[in-house]
Amino acid sequence: MAGIEHRQVDGDEAGMRLDRWFKVHYPGLGFGPLQKLLRSGQIRVDGARAKSDTRVQPGQTIRVPPLGVDAKDTKTGPIGGRDLRHSSDGDLLSRMVLHEDAKVIVLNKPAGLAVQGGSGVSRHIDKMLEAWTSQKGEKPRLVHRLDRDTSGVLVIARTRGAAQQLTAAFRERDTRKIYWSLVKGVPRKREDRISTWLVKEQTPDGDRMRIAKHGDDGADHAISYYRIVEQAGQNLAWLEMEPYTGRTHQLRVHAAHIGHPIIGDPKYFEADVNWTFPGGIQNRLHLHARCIDIPHPNGGRLKVTAPLPPHMVQSWNLLGLDESAAGEDD
Repeated sequence: MAGIEHRQVDGDEAGMRLDRWFKVHYPGLGFGPLQKLLRSGQIRVDGARAKSDTRVQPGQTIRVPPLGVDAKDTKTGPIGGRDLRHSSDGDLLSRMVLHEDAKVIVLNKPAGLAVQGGSGVSRHIDKMLEAWTSQKGEKPRLVHRLDRDTSGVLVIARTRGAAQQLTAAFRERDTRKIYWSLVKGVPRKREDRISTWLVKEQTPDGDRMRIAKHGDDGADHAISYYRIVEQAGQNLAWLEMEPYTGRTHQLRVHAAHIGHPIIGDPKYFEADVNWTFPGGIQNRLHLHARCIDIPHPNGGRLKVTAPLPPHMVQSWNLLGLDESAAGEDD
């Protein structure tokens, strides 16, 4: 039958419900039509009938009949590891765009993609931005950073003037950045302020931050705020975190410092022998730059929110966490 597609599940979609997979890839397909296609067996997973709550796994093949709606195909769907390896710089950047105007671009950076070059880094956003060099020869500029394994909002300046204004806003702390994280255990206080001194040290695995004392050589003051949004029993908690300062790995170090490290953090996660990593949750950093509120170079303020990356969507689904519980403004 003409029009039938067979699409493979990406590695970043492990454990995703089939109905959510269709919502991601075919947002124009309504609930009713999807259920009808499932009941009639026109949608199949690895050749077998499936239900809306079937959880798909990497490498499985989904049979997609003609739907009559536009697909968010591999050029506009979630960015997976295969895309990071094979898509062109321009195409990949275009798929990340959350906001774009004459002065500012805001990207939704996928986890696993570095912002700048370094040891062992073959591809990074700073280099990729050359694909967007203007006819005047001006390349868009970074104005802040995210860790390689952290996903979410990343602000880019289109012009030198915009870069100066945006950089000044970060330096003067006239910005508000909200992160979502999933941490081990549940903090005793529902919300709190974390204040420490941090110092960078070299390790065989690269730079690492550690808690220091006031006056230690190279130590910088770091302040973060958090609040518990929801929890999954006493095992895991969803925190909304806000860095007041902008130190390297600040939120990751602070979460570990209060005894509740971020799930999947390869540098700072530690757990006692009696703690079991939750089944079905990917061992990847669960830290996402959810929202930024920043003064726009043309005046007024720009607020942009980034949807969760696939591995965190999977965890939220498995734990029954409700994204609307954060109570964000529209």
